[in-house]
Amino acid sequence: MNRPERIANSDIEGLMLEIGRKARDAARTLAVAPRDAKDLALKEAARALRDSKAEVLAANARDLEAARARGTSGSFLDRLALDDGRIEAIAKGLEEIAALEDPVGAVLAEWRRPNGLLIERVRTPLGVIGIIYESRPNVTADAGGLCLKAGDAAILRGGSESFHSSRAIHACLVAGLKAAELPADAIQLVPTTDREAVGQMLTGLGGTVDVIVPRGGKSLVGRVQQEARVPVFAHLEGICHTYVDRGADLEMATGIVVNAKMRRTSICGATECLLVDKDAPAEFLPTLVKALLDAGCEVRGDEATGAVDARVKRAVPDDYGREFLDKIIAVKTVDGVDEAIAHIARYGSQHTDCIVTACYGTAERFLKRVDSAIVLHNASTQFADGGEFGMGAEIGIATGRMHARGPVGVEQLTSFKYVVRGDGQVRSN
Repeated sequence: MNRPERIANSDIEGLMLEIGRKARDAARTLAVAPRDAKDLALKEAARALRDSKAEVLAANARDLEAARARGTSGSFLDRLALDDGRIEAIAKGLEEIAALEDPVGAVLAEWRRPNGLLIERVRTPLGVIGIIYESRPNVTADAGGLCLKAGDAAILRGGSESFHSSRAIHACLVAGLKAAELPADAIQLVPTTDREAVGQMLTGLGGTVDVIVPRGGKSLVGRVQQEARVPVFAHLEGICHTYVDRGADLEMATGIVVNAKMRRTSICGATECLLVDKDAPAEFLPTLVKALLDAGCEVRGDEATGAVDARVKRAVPDDYGREFLDKIIAVKTVDGVDEAIAHIARYGSQHTDCIVTACYGTAERFLKRVDSAIVLHNASTQFADGGEFGMGAEIGIATGRMHARGPVGVEQLTSFKYVVRGDGQVRSN
């Protein structure tokens, strides 16, 4: 298939229902697949990815060429682009997932009742997971690999902008499944970029889809959260903050702030707003602002921020609570940790927020009172990543409070059941 397949709307429903049926059948096999088979599939997929590097890069070049022709922004191109290093990172990610403990069958708790019944809470796969994503082709491997390790079947629907890249990576995943003699339908890539396919997935495909995970921009995630008839693991925006307290080490704070904003500006863990304690030593604000400006970042600040450097642009109200996903940051001075916490509560998205301070009490106040999925002390917000948490990779970040929160890795892609063992007990009247 050299281009996204065009399918009549009347046929998309049938296509997607068939994909769902195949995924459900594959999920039954995966649920009882031994660890050795799943790990072999992941390792062989990594091998296939390295062996097919030239083909993957060629496919990615086609996607990038089309994106540039559409006048796509630099931050979008960064999310889309692959190179030797990124392909190697994807392959290593699959191998790291293989090295994780198999979550399926793990006994989470057990207890014996007075009547002799032994009750166990045992981890089980969720079933079939639909992943809807946009420009990041690495999601194809991360999502497919994590679902496989968790014993779940995956239905992957990538965006049109990454179609060729995703197709090339998906072929490597299928090669891994076949090498391990697992169902090829365990990881399926939707063969059309028609938006109707997304609508069909959100209906649950006749009861075959158990969870939907969207990864992309605000419009995509908002649509999924609004229309889905099955549970959703997602975050709407990554409006992340870094607060530099009066008790911070300035050298440490400068390194953290620049990394948190500039390492990769297009990811959801990038800091979008810097808060600085107005009672911090006088050199704090100008040093932090200069470091950001010198690193190529546009700084939009309040009056106090603008006073320290003529290159600062005056922030407008909408700059606070905005996900720039670019080399732009909003800066505001605040009256200590409590005002920082209040600002985050008003403008944040409950994704990832950081405090930089040497004061233990202040740090604990921040960590306890900021209601975000991830809160950090003296570390860059760019650590908001399942791989950095030791999960091998992540399928996304969830900011909800039900089932999964923060990085969604293999454990979060499982549920549990109760296994009750007896020796003839019956319940009395």
